[in-house]
Amino acid sequence: MSHHRLAPNVREQKNALAEALSALRSELELPGPYPAEAVRDAEAAVAAHQLPAADMTDVEFLTIDPASSTDLDQALFIEQAGTGYRVLYAIADVPSFVRPGGDLDAETRRRGQTFYAPDGRIPLHPEVISEQAGSLLAEQLCAAFVWEFGLDGDAQVSSVSVQRATIRSRAKLNYKGVQADIDAGTAGPVLQLLKEVGLKRVELERQRGGASLNMPEQEIVQTPDGGYRIAAAPQLPVEDWNAQISLMTGMAAANLMLAGKVGILRTMPAPDERSLRHFRIQTQALGKPWDGKISYGEYLRSLDPTDPRQLAILHSAGMLFRGASYTAFDGSVPDDAIQSAIGAAYAHTTAPLRRLIDRFVLVICEALSNGRPVPAWAREALPTLPDIMAGSDQLAARMERMALDTVEAALLVNHIGQEFDAIVISGSKPQKENGNGSKNGNGKNGSGPSGIIQIAEPAVTARCAGDLESGTKVRVRLLSSDIAAREVHFELLA
Repeated sequence: MSHHRLAPNVREQKNALAEALSALRSELELPGPYPAEAVRDAEAAVAAHQLPAADMTDVEFLTIDPASSTDLDQALFIEQAGTGYRVLYAIADVPSFVRPGGDLDAETRRRGQTFYAPDGRIPLHPEVISEQAGSLLAEQLCAAFVWEFGLDGDAQVSSVSVQRATIRSRAKLNYKGVQADIDAGTAGPVLQLLKEVGLKRVELERQRGGASLNMPEQEIVQTPDGGYRIAAAPQLPVEDWNAQISLMTGMAAANLMLAGKVGILRTMPAPDERSLRHFRIQTQALGKPWDGKISYGEYLRSLDPTDPRQLAILHSAGMLFRGASYTAFDGSVPDDAIQSAIGAAYAHTTAPLRRLIDRFVLVICEALSNGRPVPAWAREALPTLPDIMAGSDQLAARMERMALDTVEAALLVNHIGQEFDAIVISGSKPQKENGNGSKNGNGKNGSGPSGIIQIAEPAVTARCAGDLESGTKVRVRLLSSDIAAREVHFELLA
């Protein structure tokens, strides 16, 4: 029996996709348009806003973000300081635009974060703040929390302080352009030092047992004709180096709050022995065994995501990154303050335009750094923030997964019956046992063996029926693709 059928035309496909994405917003009850009273609150705050007295406009800050970003949270400056470095990291002063107890404050607490839906961003703050007055746009006078770090020759932090100041970024750069300039040797001093410090901070992460999952990220991109595609690309080295500056700031914030015995941390327990044993078995089966003599973080950094079997290992490593939560404290320090993937105490600090919790962390840290009392409004909010952020994170994760499923179905709807080369990233028989002696499992509801495959073009990850082995290359046929149901099914070819 042939699996081919008449494909819908392009207009029908786009309409079906638009309807499915719109339905996603209502199905998940995502925030709608910004309430008028909260917008008025934001506009009044912008109109009355005063820049900080401290003037750091002489510092040649620059921002590095995805090319399309306009909500710019961070600006960077690095220079040599003797045998070490001086790092200035400016974070958007969002708290100066949000009146505690006002309509805008209430709405941001309802949202928790910016949601990046493929058919349009759902911002945490109105655009008058997030993309205009509060964003660290080039050549604009901006209010910022400026973190100043003294680093030694190994990029270890020797001193840290934070103050509110007026800054002016000199350039809005993007990751691809910066990476090209660094690779060509034409990058300016700040970017050259970003690479130097970033690599040293990566080494420090390795030494403290931190771990990063450097998997190719799948991103939904809108095309000029109104359609969508999925871009899957490995992380650029400069993204890792830039992230190391953000991680350094988050660790410094955690240390300030722990010393002051007030604040909120991002915590994650270390993987349990069962998960580590299961992961070791999988790495052996996939031909690149982890013997435990080096940390799992160091092992993960050694993997090449372009190799099918190593990509499968990276996917299976997700079991080691579970249990992340937020831990608020006031008056006593939590017993377990470590974020195990980072290998240190850590706090979300550097994205206040896009994440609610950072607004509170910044205000608390600035007060503690300068020996002043933490504002009562920030202190009073601490017990409520873990639940707000947990709910928001869960909603964002569901939205991203369902949106990706929807776009994947749309990309494949015209290819039913066609065959593809694929990589098995999660199989029905990745190893002899799964750590507790049982065989690895069947598909949903006992319907027979199945696994998860990844095809390159279009970049799609989907379930496939058949006896699949993780890390292998296989040939599959597309059986069905349903945009409204957000489901795609393949079968393994003999």
